[in-house]
This record gives sequence, structure tokens and C-alpha cells, in this order.
Amino acid sequence: MFSFFKKKPAVESPAAPIAPPALEKPAESPAQAAPARSVFAPSTWFKGETAVEVPVAPPPVAVPTTPPVVAPAPQPVVAPTPVSALAATVAPPATPASRAGWMDKLKSGLRKTGTSIAATFVNAQIDDALYEELESALLMADTGVKATEYLLEDLRRRVRSSMPSNAAQVKVLLADAIADLLKPLEKPLVIGQHTPTVIMVAGVNGAGKTTSIGKLTKHLANEGASVLLAAADTFRAAAREQLLVWADRNTVEIVSNAGGDPSAVSFDAVKAGKARGKDVVLVDTAGRLPTQLHLMDELKKIKRVVSKADATAPHEVLLVIDGNTGQNALAQVRAFDEILGLTGLIVTKLDGTAKGGVLCAIARERPIPVYFIGVGEKLEDLETFDAREFAQALLG
Repeated sequence: MFSFFKKKPAVESPAAPIAPPALEKPAESPAQAAPARSVFAPSTWFKGETAVEVPVAPPPVAVPTTPPVVAPAPQPVVAPTPVSALAATVAPPATPASRAGWMDKLKSGLRKTGTSIAATFVNAQIDDALYEELESALLMADTGVKATEYLLEDLRRRVRSSMPSNAAQVKVLLADAIADLLKPLEKPLVIGQHTPTVIMVAGVNGAGKTTSIGKLTKHLANEGASVLLAAADTFRAAAREQLLVWADRNTVEIVSNAGGDPSAVSFDAVKAGKARGKDVVLVDTAGRLPTQLHLMDELKKIKRVVSKADATAPHEVLLVIDGNTGQNALAQVRAFDEILGLTGLIVTKLDGTAKGGVLCAIARERPIPVYFIGVGEKLEDLETFDAREFAQALLG
């Protein structure tokens, strides 16, 4: 019984003399006659009410009585188990309808990459010529030499095992091989294990870093997370203003200081996020090339200073890469990973390139999780990465 329900005291019925029955009154039927019993209404048991003894006059003639009716025993109420504050995953699985709409966008976005690969299976025979054409198509899609060799070897093994009768079936086997290769990159971004979860975002100029932060903020807000932005990109002109626009669109708070030190802004943002109980602090850093060593050193400094504000931070270090850059994107992943220790990637602009195969190269040579991929400029055009969806969309 819940302790916050107060029990009412028992109500004692005042004693009253029992009048003798009239002589002319007929004897009561067995159904009417019943001994004194406790009346306990099941509908009010949880209020803790006490049964009331109701005296009943004895019948004038002894007749058989029916068995006493026993009120149903009240069932105990089990208090609901409190829900603990578990880590939230961003983003949870979408509904089938919304995911189907995303697949249409993804197929359209990857059309430039997938057309040349899919074309090799049109009216083709399962022979060495097919593998040679497929090799060229994969290399043209910037899949990379190592990933291409791996995929072709895996495809040959699958063909020997399943014995397909036509090239269309080989195409399905290739999609399976690509999905298995990309599977290690499929990992959700998790928040909630730390309060706040500090996410540091890096990338070269023009990769879409600040725009991706705005889209990611939208995703987090949709999942009910409170977000604080840190405008630590004080190197690029108008970067602070651009982030202010995204903060206004998503109705989130922002910490900025025009012309301030990026490390100081990041430190203040993490402290403010802790003080205000924010779920996530997103730190936007200045875009730079891996060859700009003095700027790369500044990134390391930001990471060090953030850890002084929170010893466990940053909890995620993301790199935004432009899908248009192909193999150069792989070089960026290597360089930034060595400097910062990347935990995840955001791949943008896959809709404007024929080099979407670079994800296969990353999976083979630097398997860092791909949290999100983008195929457009709208807020909803950034979505969680799914290896099988990507493979199916790539081959149409």
C-alpha cells in the first residue's frame, strides 16, 4: 500500500435495541436472510477504508441460510518502477514511412556515384570482363585500391558460393558485400552518459561544418535534448554570425565572443552547459587544412582546455568531410584522427558527387564511425547512417 494514502479510522455503529419482529410478518426467504458480515467495497479498497459491521435482525423462523458472500480480496497495487536516466541514442529508428522518404532522397543523391557501377551489370555475362569493368567503376567512384580489391575478392567468393544465373543476381551480391564492408561504420551517436555531453566538431573550410552543426542541433532538439552552442570559430569571418542564425532557427542558447580566443570560448561554454544543466554542448571550431600546422595546434589546445572545464570532455570529436573530395577526404580523416583522436564522422554533399565510394575506402583503411550523412541543404537532409541502406541506394 502506498504510504501517502492515509487510512480513515473505523466507524463504530451506535448500539441500538433490536425490535422484535411483528407476528403478522411473513417469514423471510432464504435469499433475504443472512448473518452479520463485513461489507468491503472492492472499488474503494485502495483508500484504506475499514469494513463496517451491519447488524441484521434474526429471522422469526429458523430456515436454511445461503453461504455467506465473501467480498473479493483486494489485489495489491505495485508501484511503477521509476525510470532511470539512461543514455539516449541519437537518433532512434525512424518510422517506416519517414525512412522510406529518406531512402528516396538517398537514392537520388547517390545517383551520380551509383550509375556507373550499376551500368556494368546491364546485359553482362558473369565472366572476367564483368569483374574488370566493375573494378574500373569502383575506382572511378573513389572506392580506393584496397577497398576495391577487397570487394572484388569478396564478390567472387559469394558468386562461387551461391552460383547466380545472371548479372542482376551478381549485383545483389555486390550490394551485400558493400553493406558488410560498411557495417563497422554504422554506430549511433549516444548522449546522456555525461551531463553535458561535449561534442567538438572540426573540418576544413567549405566542408559544411557549421551547417552540419545546425542540422545536428535540430536532430538533438527533436529528441528532446537541450543544446548549447559554442562559437569557437573566431578565425573565419562571419562564422559567429552564421552560427547565431542556426541558434535562432533552432531556438537554442549560444556562447560567443567576437574576436575572442577559441579555447576561452570553448571553456566558458562547457562551464555554462554544466551550470545550466544542458544535455549537449556543441563546439564549432575553425575550419582548417591539415597542412596548416599552427591551426591544427590550436585544435589540440581547444581539446586540452575543454578537458580542464570537464575532465571527461570532449566526449565526442567529430570531423565533417565533403563527399565531393573523394580520396582527399580519406587523407583528412587520417590527419585529423592523428591530431585529435576522432570518434565519429559526418559526411556531407553526397548528392553532388560521383565519389560516394569513399566511404568504402574509409571503412577499409580508417573505420571511424559515420554518425550522419547529408544529401541536401535542408535541415531534414541530414540523417543517421545505415550501411545496408547506403549499399542498396548506391546500386539502385
